[in-house]
Amino acid sequence: MDEKLTTLKKWIDESDNVVFFGGAGVSTESGIPDFRSVDGLYNQKWKYPPETILSHTFFTRFPEEYYRFHREKLVIENVRPNIAHLKLAELEEKGKLKAVVTQNIDGLHQAAGSKKVLELHGSILRSYCSSCRKPYSAELMNKGTGVPRCTCGGVIRPDIVLYEEPLDDDIVSEAISFIRRAEVLIIGGTSLNVYPAAGLINYYRGNKLVLVNLSETPYDGEADLVIHEKIGKVFGGL
Repeated sequence: MDEKLTTLKKWIDESDNVVFFGGAGVSTESGIPDFRSVDGLYNQKWKYPPETILSHTFFTRFPEEYYRFHREKLVIENVRPNIAHLKLAELEEKGKLKAVVTQNIDGLHQAAGSKKVLELHGSILRSYCSSCRKPYSAELMNKGTGVPRCTCGGVIRPDIVLYEEPLDDDIVSEAISFIRRAEVLIIGGTSLNVYPAAGLINYYRGNKLVLVNLSETPYDGEADLVIHEKIGKVFGGL
């Protein structure tokens, strides 16, 4: 891996147009479980499958059951950014990293100091009324009891993209713009099996596509540099 790390470091050192695209593997080293790993949420037993609970239809029909799952499984206390989050923020401060495009909803990139973060799936740190769209802090949603309601009577919901819901067009467009113009595109901690998010990397036009993931991805054959290792170990060596 030393030779690959040297190449990655060289590409970053020589560029001022790096974009990072990340998934759940970026946050697992902070203690946030990966939904699709062997020990992830999608392999734990609940009354309903997590994919069902995290759908728009389920939230609308059974908000009590949704919030029981939300507070027990989605809200992780006392998590801190890890070396990958911190290194990305450092690269942005140095003027090298232009944007972080993330599938995660935990807000750890911002906690580490990153400024330009495009959250494809929203954030668990924001909420709003599903009826009148009045914004709320996450406190009532994440730490309260029962179903939180707006002053208008509507159900307060997390500002995340549930199954059956589309991604935000403005965020997707901005992510595509950064990816298309990037000199170095680093993809880390994602299996690239979740669409439409994974399809965004097809907009990359450069010749320094880097994949950092423990397991193989469908895009390994198209990458210019592939590192099968924990992302924290890789970024810790930069």
